[in-house]
Amino acid sequence: MTIDQPLVPLRATRPAPVVFSSGAAIGVLGGMIGLGGAEFRLPLLISLFGFAALSAVILNKAMSLVVVLVALPARLAAVPAADVAARWPVAVNLLAGSLLGAWVGATWAVRMRSATLYKVLAALMVVMAGALLLTHTTTLGTLDLPLWAQVPAGVVAGFGIGMVAAIMGVAGGELLIPTIVLLFGEDIKTAGSLSLLVSLPTMLVAFARYSRDGSFAVLGANLRFTMIMAAGSTVGAVLGGLLLGVFPDLVLIPALAVILLVSALKLARHDSPRHDAGRVLA
Repeated sequence: MTIDQPLVPLRATRPAPVVFSSGAAIGVLGGMIGLGGAEFRLPLLISLFGFAALSAVILNKAMSLVVVLVALPARLAAVPAADVAARWPVAVNLLAGSLLGAWVGATWAVRMRSATLYKVLAALMVVMAGALLLTHTTTLGTLDLPLWAQVPAGVVAGFGIGMVAAIMGVAGGELLIPTIVLLFGEDIKTAGSLSLLVSLPTMLVAFARYSRDGSFAVLGANLRFTMIMAAGSTVGAVLGGLLLGVFPDLVLIPALAVILLVSALKLARHDSPRHDAGRVLA
């Protein structure tokens, strides 16, 4: 199938210090709220580095995977492994939906017209801004669903989160954490660890789907760029973690939500440049 998806610019041309510092800035933003920052990195890949939508999503997914792999040991050290292991049914419940959702989401992303994908990404960034505000400015309770309703609700939620994560190239923690708290009644710390355990296989499934298409070539062509920005993001996330709590949530979270909304507006108005007209095969 021939689809309207961009492949160029094939290689980023910005100097390595700019790439690293950009990744670090994104990492700091995410680290200050306990996340990886991929939702902020996506519009930067498009606006600053000139990648077309699908290329930016794939590169963002690769960097998110690196950040999650680095964060996982630290997160598991913060929450006893036995506590996380005891809650394996929660992860399995969400994975039952998220793995399929990731495959479907990646399939849709490679088949969407470029102009449509920009608008979908803009809409999803608005969703991320809402999730950010919900998670960090309100006290999440639990829905107290009976088991017969909790299990299918977890599968449906996982499916939706897997789709969003695949289409945006993010780990999905912004959506997984409140979902785990609301549906399963876990505390925020445990929810954070469980979200990483769900995110990792979900991202791998999305990668497997993306790797079947010519669009995946952008990763090989920009491997050095990807690793430099991922390193910057990881360093920034550690730095941001040290700044956790320095800025009041009532100031920081609305500011970050505004950044996401402004980025969403720019993506919604994005006019695909001439080099976005490339096509790939699916």
